Amino acid sequence: MKVLVAVKRVIDYNVKIRVKADYSDVDLTNVKMAMNPFCEIAVEEAVRLKEKGVATEVVAVTVGPKAAQEQLRTALALGADRAIHIETDERAESLAVAKLLAKVVEEEQPGLVVLGKQAIDTDNNQTGQMLAALTGLPQGTFASEVAVDGDKVNVTREIDGGLQTIALTLPAIVTTDLRLNEPRYAKLPDIMKAKKKPLDVKTPADFGVEVASKVSLLKVESPAERKGGVKVASVDELIDKLKNEAKVL
Repeated sequence: MKVLVAVKRVIDYNVKIRVKADYSDVDLTNVKMAMNPFCEIAVEEAVRLKEKGVATEVVAVTVGPKAAQEQLRTALALGADRAIHIETDERAESLAVAKLLAKVVEEEQPGLVVLGKQAIDTDNNQTGQMLAALTGLPQGTFASEVAVDGDKVNVTREIDGGLQTIALTLPAIVTTDLRLNEPRYAKLPDIMKAKKKPLDVKTPADFGVEVASKVSLLKVESPAERKGGVKVASVDELIDKLKNEAKVL
């Protein structure tokens, strides 16, 4: 069974986000970039399926600028067999990415598609669901456990009331939650081997998909800094502040 894993290039989660002086966008100058943490979990799960003998091939795919090949090489170092880079400098929205992934699914015919449930830059949590709708494949979102059983995959997913286990007929789409696994670190020999693994570069035009954003970004602002707390001398003063300053009473 072939497993297709989608990954995304984002700002490293340890980096403090800075906004440009003109508030036009996030400042990416000299900022460390990394693979989206949820995508790392997706790659790890695909590699584990291969190690169990369930999967025969793991293919990593990303949509983004030329620099995104760095994240694909990371996926290859973690255990993916080959990679596909759909190169574009446009800001790709969730729907455009889902359309491109749908074309890749049609071309590659994987038995399982694994994505992170969301990216930490936009937090949209949309691409997996949109891909399922476009391909007509069953979906298991927010997966905390994945078990392939013959022609089905059992997905334990987190819901408001606790855990829910669903059985999906393969091929299927799974989006990963934080508790699914703990990603491994790439070893130096594997990093060197990844440089020799195949990486195909394509463009959105090759798939006949338009990726130009339909959304206009007007302004980006940092969250307002929280003010320090204030000590009050009495209950009456507390009630007064809650009523007149905080206006919560």
